[in-house]
Amino acid sequence: MFKGSMPALVTPLQNGALDLDALKRLVEWHIAEGSSGLVPVGTTGESPTLTHEEHEAVIAEVVKAAAGRVPVIAGAGSNNTVETIRFVEFAQKVGADAALVVTPYYNKPTQRGLLAHFQAAHDCADVPIIIYNIPGRSVVDMTPATMGTLAKLPRIIGVKDATGDIARVSQQRASCGADFVQLSGEDATALGFNAHGGVGCISVTANVAPRLCAEFQAATLAGDYSKALEYQDKLMPLHEAIFIEPGLVGAKYGLSKLGLCSEDVRSPLTGLEDTTKAAIDAAMVQAGLL
Repeated sequence: MFKGSMPALVTPLQNGALDLDALKRLVEWHIAEGSSGLVPVGTTGESPTLTHEEHEAVIAEVVKAAAGRVPVIAGAGSNNTVETIRFVEFAQKVGADAALVVTPYYNKPTQRGLLAHFQAAHDCADVPIIIYNIPGRSVVDMTPATMGTLAKLPRIIGVKDATGDIARVSQQRASCGADFVQLSGEDATALGFNAHGGVGCISVTANVAPRLCAEFQAATLAGDYSKALEYQDKLMPLHEAIFIEPGLVGAKYGLSKLGLCSEDVRSPLTGLEDTTKAAIDAAMVQAGLL
């Protein structure tokens, strides 16, 4: 169920408030463009600056709009286990297909703490859970051994791996089994990730180039790495330009160029520098998007 290109959805804002109409339009567009799943309210969805009520409203709206046409993996992470339980339970309540639970950030738990946190998230509901391992943001790295222990739980089904370490895919196949769903969390290395055994990407770039990212993923999953490399060459400048500044800001700018949502972001994030906009414009032209 969980494979291919799945945009880590931005959360559209208008004058600082949620723009749910734009969000619904994005869901329709992504499905029409071939995205194989949707991931609302991760970091790219500005989860750090949404209220809990806004967080839940976005997830509910995406599940409703998707209407079972593609799976929805609901962002459900927090560095507070009690809050994580709330979001996992809510994901199940509204019919999300899985919950994405990040390793707790800032408070730096041990591996034993990670086991306890994910065990609690697993036990609170029946929805499948995908671990989100992103040490660059959370400052804690779940080891393949810890992940292997968690993979024995029936509803811990996979990982969004944003370590950027392609060797992790093979290490996690060894510790978690070949059926454990491994999804890249880093666009630039998604090609190598799938070559090592990954099955998809929860992608920032797919916000702006969903069809290209979907076709790229389809090529890798079909084993056509020559074709995939052609897509990689076309997309790489966009992967890089979107992340010159925080990726969600770049993604929203790209979407604004396509007339799909505003550039608005919440503080402490700010709009892009003109030089960054120019780089994204050029990359979108190269990718055939403008």
